[in-house]
Amino acid sequence: MSLPDQPPAVPTVATAATAIPLSDPALAERLVERMRTVEEALAEAVENADRLADDASRHLVAAGGKRLRPFLTLLTGELGDGTRPELVDAAVVVELTHLASLYHDDVMDSAPLRRGAPSVHSLWGNTVAILVGDLLFARASTRVAALGPDAVVRQATTFERLCLGQLHETTGPAAGEDPVEHYLQVLADKTASLLATAARFGAVYGGCDDEVVEVVGAYGEKLGVAFQLADDVLDLASSGAESGKTPGTDLREKVPTMPVLLLRQRVARGTTQPGDEDLLALLDGDLSSDAVLADAVERLRAHDVLAETRGLAVRWAREAAAELDPLPEGPVKEALVRFATALADRAA
Repeated sequence: MSLPDQPPAVPTVATAATAIPLSDPALAERLVERMRTVEEALAEAVENADRLADDASRHLVAAGGKRLRPFLTLLTGELGDGTRPELVDAAVVVELTHLASLYHDDVMDSAPLRRGAPSVHSLWGNTVAILVGDLLFARASTRVAALGPDAVVRQATTFERLCLGQLHETTGPAAGEDPVEHYLQVLADKTASLLATAARFGAVYGGCDDEVVEVVGAYGEKLGVAFQLADDVLDLASSGAESGKTPGTDLREKVPTMPVLLLRQRVARGTTQPGDEDLLALLDGDLSSDAVLADAVERLRAHDVLAETRGLAVRWAREAAAELDPLPEGPVKEALVRFATALADRAA
């Protein structure tokens, strides 16, 4: 008896920390090829005649990265005409904007590593890192201008939200404001806004109608929150080799993340388990010692607030996928659903 034919291998496109299986081989091949084009355009976009500016601008591009945002732009572009050249420009704009924000974030967070490489400020200092971040924002602005006034307005609105998200993360919740809800709004502004713009740009410059643009924009908003909640888990649960960041960096710099906020919420409500108050006191203390930081990370890894954060990431990912219900069935919609699932699964 002959064996049944084996199903063909499913092509994948590497994004996030995983590869997303795509049911349509032609779609996979197009996306892989266009991501190569985006990568080449991105390298050209950060070139500078000045040697210092050139070296510092290229640093994070050369370090690689997930390229979530340009991939999402190309993918939603497939809901229309994915061959339009404007899609590459739009994809480069969102990645340049993201890269620029990382230069600033690393200064504010004093992060020693980014994508497994020394952060820019640790190599060239805070002033250079901030100015090169500004330079990349300028390059993104120049490129988005070629896409027309609507794109400029969208980019400016997104930039405003990025700044507000960072500002509100820095200042913390106002008196009487729920810290968890405050944090979710920070995530929406600081992370989700740019993912939503990436999705919108793809639909707009793929020639989709307004309804599709709104659908993928809502999807991107929830996708971004899911992504950052998964990142909160990875900051504790993964090794530095896996994440490219020092585990517990946010803890050391007193940057609020969901597991810590949930622990604080339990202590405030009096719904603690043994050791919660001691753990919170440890987190609020001096974490400059590597040994003390490692102890705090290990204790949070073992705490069920980490599982609760994982559950929140999965819930937001499912809600993101549900936003796609109005879209017609097909390989692009399927890929978008799997994209959301893969981002949440990073925290599993």
